Amino acid sequence: MESRSKDYQKILLDYWNQYIGNGTPMPKEIPHIRPVIYESWKRSKENGVYPFEIKDATLKKEDLDQLLRRNQNLIQVSHSYIQNLYSHVKGSNFIIALTDSHGYVIDLVGQDKKIQDRAKRSGLTLGCSRKESYAGTNGIGTCLETGTPIQIWGCEHYIEPHHNYVCSAAPIRNPRGLIIGCLDFVGPVEAVHSHTLAMVCAAVDGIEKELKMKESYERITMVNNQLLTTIQSINSGIIMVDNLGIITQYNERAKQFLRLPKLDLYRKNLANIIDFGKSSMNILDTRKDFANREVTLCNNLGNSLNLSLTASIIYDGFHEKQGILFVIEEQRRVHKLVSKMSGFFARYTFDSIISASPAMEEAINIGKLAAQNDSTVLILGESGTGKELMAQAIHNASDRSSGPFIAINCSSLPRGLIESELFGYEGGSFTGANKEGNPGKFELASGGTIFLDEIGDMPLDLQATLLRVIQTREITRIGGKMAKPVDVRIMAATNVNLAESVQSKNFREDLYYRLNVFPVLIPALEQRKEDIPVLIDHFIQGYDHRGKSHISGISREALQVLMAYSWPGNVRELQNIIERMVNMSEGPLLTERDLPQEILTGNQNAPANFSPPILKKYPAEVSSERSRIIDQLRQDEGNVTKSATALGIPKRTLYRKLDKYNIDPAAFRL
Repeated sequence: MESRSKDYQKILLDYWNQYIGNGTPMPKEIPHIRPVIYESWKRSKENGVYPFEIKDATLKKEDLDQLLRRNQNLIQVSHSYIQNLYSHVKGSNFIIALTDSHGYVIDLVGQDKKIQDRAKRSGLTLGCSRKESYAGTNGIGTCLETGTPIQIWGCEHYIEPHHNYVCSAAPIRNPRGLIIGCLDFVGPVEAVHSHTLAMVCAAVDGIEKELKMKESYERITMVNNQLLTTIQSINSGIIMVDNLGIITQYNERAKQFLRLPKLDLYRKNLANIIDFGKSSMNILDTRKDFANREVTLCNNLGNSLNLSLTASIIYDGFHEKQGILFVIEEQRRVHKLVSKMSGFFARYTFDSIISASPAMEEAINIGKLAAQNDSTVLILGESGTGKELMAQAIHNASDRSSGPFIAINCSSLPRGLIESELFGYEGGSFTGANKEGNPGKFELASGGTIFLDEIGDMPLDLQATLLRVIQTREITRIGGKMAKPVDVRIMAATNVNLAESVQSKNFREDLYYRLNVFPVLIPALEQRKEDIPVLIDHFIQGYDHRGKSHISGISREALQVLMAYSWPGNVRELQNIIERMVNMSEGPLLTERDLPQEILTGNQNAPANFSPPILKKYPAEVSSERSRIIDQLRQDEGNVTKSATALGIPKRTLYRKLDKYNIDPAAFRL
């Protein structure tokens, strides 16, 4: 039996009068009434809903305004669908209501005066409640209670004044499936068709899909904003391009590194910003990921940019290339980090220089003057006087103290590697070269100081290259075509007379004058013997911190011998001698008996009544082993690890033999 048939409506009215109008107890079920309707009647009766008139429960204005604000998104999305639905029934006494999840009406559409008046008489106004527990069985309330679309005809309504209407209602759910409202199509009982509910369900389906799309769009927008914020907060430069080279994302750091601070890069083609014809590579041709590749790019303003580049290919779900993400760093920032991680820093200051002599104090004062400017410094002095110590002190007192300090001993590098060590090389420049290339020490020292020790031993052909670097402040890697600017202070040191080397054509005269801008002469220990007692005390205290706490000082006689010695090895030799004496001493003072043989035999001013200590006698076989160890230590300059390997014994075993034979490896260090 159809819900709208007169017979069904007559049966309904009879049951309504019996069980609702007259209050007769309701049976468990009535076969002639739709179960969903009868269950709603029972709920309405249990909730005490008054069946004969409509009560006024319209929200106050301030509460209604707050409700409309909370449901603004639902109203905005649904209103166009409601308007479209209403356009098909306009002029036929229909009204369309939108409610929230609690049954409060938050939007009404119905322009006909007649239907508006009828709606008001039935209590259907903006802000009214159609919750089932308040308004009984009705389209909105029962739909929200059951969570399913429903059409309620005439006498199926619980409240008598609603018997003249038909409601076609469907719940509206959010993307997570929760009911957030209801759409109800209300009209006179004689005019509504059964297809009306299908129209309402179609409108609700559109509303739910648009809500889902809007939420997805808002989520994408939020993720995109988070991505943009993250990209902007990264210290590295970030640029994303699509397959055509169009920039889709970037941060301000990238504009700084590309030296384009005022240009909006969004949707620009990278090929129009970077002149790849003048650059070291066309990064848009990237076909696979790479990391920390050093490139030189030329922007459209003609600026040459030395950058460290990392590229990551962006793929879609089918592993098709969609673009490239570039992470950009300035090479000097990367090199500075590498230098810091590699320990390229100066640890000594002017306070580290121990002195009580006027000659050394004068050298220190000149060094402090050198620290106040950025001129090239040439440190002169014999081996072992502390030239690198002075260089580090000057660096740490200068404006470059936060930058790297890189020391290179020009005499210790193989001739074929000096240039690549200093200036670096491009990938594939020579056999065995890193395929990505390698920066030289000048690049790594950018922002700081490079210290070229034993500069007098630098080959003549490399001297010309160094001269050009000093003049232009640019370097060109081996195999490279483009010059790279370097911001580095040069300090050099030598123990040879460079003026004489210039005369003998072993050193370039023009380079000598370029280096000799600010000369600092470190006096030999023989020329500042006032420093010997304070240096001895300093070294003893240093060894005391390393566990030799039984030594409190040096005897007067031993000090006399040391003061009379000529010290060809300067401070380095003195330090080694004191370390050996500390290790050999058995008393609280270093005495004459702790002095090594070479000091006594090489000292013409030793006391006449002084005799060297008697060496301990060993059996022949022991003496032979002891001699082999001594010979090996002498060959390895006191390096116990190397000697143990050469002798074919464990390092720990060698240390036991050193104790057994009373051998001090420090005595063999230069």
